[in-house]
Amino acid sequence: MRSHIAATLTEASAYLQRFSSNPDNLQAIDSAATVLIDALEKGNAIYSCGNGGSMSDAMHFAEELTGRYRNNRPGLSATAISDAGHISCVANDFGYDFIFSRYLEARARPGDCLFAISTSGRSKNVIKAAEYARANGIAVISLTGASGSALGELATVDISAGASAYADRVQEVHIKIIHILIEAIERHFFPENYRS
Repeated sequence: MRSHIAATLTEASAYLQRFSSNPDNLQAIDSAATVLIDALEKGNAIYSCGNGGSMSDAMHFAEELTGRYRNNRPGLSATAISDAGHISCVANDFGYDFIFSRYLEARARPGDCLFAISTSGRSKNVIKAAEYARANGIAVISLTGASGSALGELATVDISAGASAYADRVQEVHIKIIHILIEAIERHFFPENYRS
């Protein structure tokens, strides 16, 4: 079992190293942070969405902004589209493909930002949300796996973790990116919370 544990950690480390050694990936994260900060600076909101583990990541992203990441500070406007009542209603009445786009239709306004997560980049309901966003003046930041995905093509900024045989490697990079983006936002609005 220990050899399996060590091999898994080595594989995960190599995947992260491959991602972080590509300057284009660092630039994509920087650009995404700029878009998110710009929306909040203008008094707009951030909405996040995803399915399964990606929904958990979307919720984690939003709660770190409304709550706190490292130190106390005022809350920031972020909402994960994860309300069970909304999801079950829309899935029943319109179809599961519309659970995220319908929420944006009800709540989002031009100038807001959608943070859309899909390890495959092919999730139909996330794509429909991105399509709605782009058609209605809402910026789209996407977190995907392999580059060139349908979701990534719709994004204002796509951060692609890279191809992997399984979603877990992609998700591990996604959570690191999420934490970096949250820290970038905090550093911009609350520099007093950081010493360096």
